[in-house]
Amino acid sequence: MNHEDRKPGANAPDALRDKHRRKPKLVTRLAEFRDIPALVALSTKVYGSSGVTEGMLRGQISIFPEGQFVVEYEGKIAGYCSTFMISGDLCLRPHTWKEITGGGFASRHDPDGDYLYGMEVCVDPSYRGLRIGTRLYDERRKLCQELNLKGIVFGGRMPGYQRRAAKVGSPEEYLKLVQAKKIRDQVILFHLSNDFEPVGILRGYLPFDYESRGNAVHMIWRNPLAVDPPSKEKKKRGRLPRSVRVATVQFQMRKVDSEKQFEGQLEYFIDIASDYGSDFVVFPELVTLALLSAAKKKMRPEESINHLTEYTERYTKFMQEMAISYNINIIGGSHPTKMHDGDIHNVSYIFLRDGAIHSQEKIHPTPNEKYWWDMRGGDTLQTIPTDCGLIGVLICYDTEFPETARYLVDQGAAIIFVPFCTDERQSYLRVRYCSQAIAVQNQCFVVMSGTVGNLPDVENMDINYAESCILTPCDFPFARDGIAATTPPNTETIAFADLQLENLYASRNAGTVLNLKDRRFDLYSVQWNQKNNK
Repeated sequence: MNHEDRKPGANAPDALRDKHRRKPKLVTRLAEFRDIPALVALSTKVYGSSGVTEGMLRGQISIFPEGQFVVEYEGKIAGYCSTFMISGDLCLRPHTWKEITGGGFASRHDPDGDYLYGMEVCVDPSYRGLRIGTRLYDERRKLCQELNLKGIVFGGRMPGYQRRAAKVGSPEEYLKLVQAKKIRDQVILFHLSNDFEPVGILRGYLPFDYESRGNAVHMIWRNPLAVDPPSKEKKKRGRLPRSVRVATVQFQMRKVDSEKQFEGQLEYFIDIASDYGSDFVVFPELVTLALLSAAKKKMRPEESINHLTEYTERYTKFMQEMAISYNINIIGGSHPTKMHDGDIHNVSYIFLRDGAIHSQEKIHPTPNEKYWWDMRGGDTLQTIPTDCGLIGVLICYDTEFPETARYLVDQGAAIIFVPFCTDERQSYLRVRYCSQAIAVQNQCFVVMSGTVGNLPDVENMDINYAESCILTPCDFPFARDGIAATTPPNTETIAFADLQLENLYASRNAGTVLNLKDRRFDLYSVQWNQKNNK
């Protein structure tokens, strides 16, 4: 045999050995935000239209990241499972899937819970025979034991019941026959073989599960290593900072002579916010309309907005450079943007200090915006991952529709930024009162930033009124009156506040009132109907 034909041994150079090493074909790991499109595709393939949505997955991963697992086979996601922690008082009594999981967002997660709840297991049928389901169940057991929980609970399907219902009668009788091995149901038998024991039937658990007639087997796995009482010293894996400093700019609309002069005004406040060590600085809605005052001729409203959209590329490039150079996350107010179909949307651009750019369109244009500027509303509302956790953005009028904030909080948002632009005090108070309600009802922080001053030569921007502020829930750990910081009315300035995320999460689980935990998921929920735009 020639020397060149031999396989590299222990004495071969490192580079040569690395060349012949093979990466593992099958990997089990924690789910990440980058996996979401693939997980939606997998769930749709397995469950059709009743599969999970992007919003649900964002909520699951953000609320309890250590409880969401994926299995990759040769670089492709072949399986996924999601879990959350919950009290036995809730999961051991009758419930439905929608009620116990908070509509699929894992929003019932309780860091002080004593059980792990198995919300979802999804395996690509193309990868049968690789024991992917078993691997995912093993990960759940490892996590349960690592957290010293009492066990794992879930509702398991019974897909053979529909075919035999007329013959066997009740689902309880069907379960007894499967346990006695007189009837074969692969799903129930799989759970039994993995040391889960039935504790009853959950009726109406998944109404759309026709094969199970909506029923599920109430299953439990008891952790043999659990210490009684459970230790409260649970391992913390979160990386969120203890405190987040936010700055809100109350920006004066004034005449400018050039784009460069306007950009200098923005940089002035970014510089101040950075000097004070802020993690975020937020500007008002439609802040770029000040550029219209530099136009050589007075334009009609629809003409002026079209003209302003030409500034989009320069604006986003400038603000991205500011975020990087000043090491701060910037919520850049909002800017009219022409979309691919020619429609103009009111878009908030979010510039992160690592150089990433995100955007959030205004969902609800006001009647005024529709009439004067022919503005159209967006149809996507998503949380934005930052180095300080997940945030959300609601532009002005969007705060007046309570479903929007609830949907963001279900996805894991702890801070919601509200750029706004209102002409007089009544308009301002609508946004202010609704923003305060958001903070209370969703137990989150809300940061408002508005415009003051006027632009006499710009149509539909005659006057502005604002009292920008930073709002908190109303409970003992927070600021008196639920206001962490505020600004004088109609004065250009900047306000700061340190927001304690730990206080927020503690209040959600052990506050005077528990707005999020006490929701009646059996009666109502927020469902986002995602449009399929081509």
